[in-house]
Amino acid sequence: MIKDQRTYAKKDAATLKATLSPLSWRVTQEDGTEPPFRNTYWDNHEEGIYVDVTTGEPLFSSRDKFDSGTGWPSFTQPIDKSRVVEKTDRTYGMVRVEARTKTSDIHLGHVFDDGPRPTGLRYCMNSASLRFVPKDKLEAEGYGAYVPLFGGKATAVEASDSAMCSADAPGGPGCNSTLETLTLQKGTDVAALKKKTGVLDVRETAAGVEVTFDPALTSAATLQAR
Repeated sequence: MIKDQRTYAKKDAATLKATLSPLSWRVTQEDGTEPPFRNTYWDNHEEGIYVDVTTGEPLFSSRDKFDSGTGWPSFTQPIDKSRVVEKTDRTYGMVRVEARTKTSDIHLGHVFDDGPRPTGLRYCMNSASLRFVPKDKLEAEGYGAYVPLFGGKATAVEASDSAMCSADAPGGPGCNSTLETLTLQKGTDVAALKKKTGVLDVRETAAGVEVTFDPALTSAATLQAR
């Protein structure tokens, strides 16, 4: 059992609104779902842990991650099951098991019973609810207790100010990638935007067409070009 005595505190709505990307806000606070195959971690094969994007609380390990073919990051189990709460979800005319975090009560995704051994479960999560911490940065970011998951020696778990990955702070501490949002004029071809490389989410709003994208893969200028 990993000994992690750090306290992970729930943030207030104003703080979350100011620091989360629009996509992360919609998924974590409004129970949204990001598009499959067009999210940050579905195809991530690097070793490390996945933490709550709002608090930094450790949730999943790459050692339990597998390719489910669904287009979302999938795990056989959490690092610590006490950190994840399962609730019955009856939306959209279906009965599913929703996964939420115990501390911050954010929406993570859903749990299905079609996973591989040893659990037979598939924790189908949204990348927008998670932040990835590579194994070589665990100690630096205060997650030294989790180093043994990857063959190293545990170090003390320390407080860290880099728990959250702010969409408004490019290159902020601990951020694996930073998403940006651009609003285009009404009437923009939504279907075409969704097919563009680097585009993670497209929403039609009262102000226009809101596009969430990865600046490492595309740019605002590229998306604005006709």
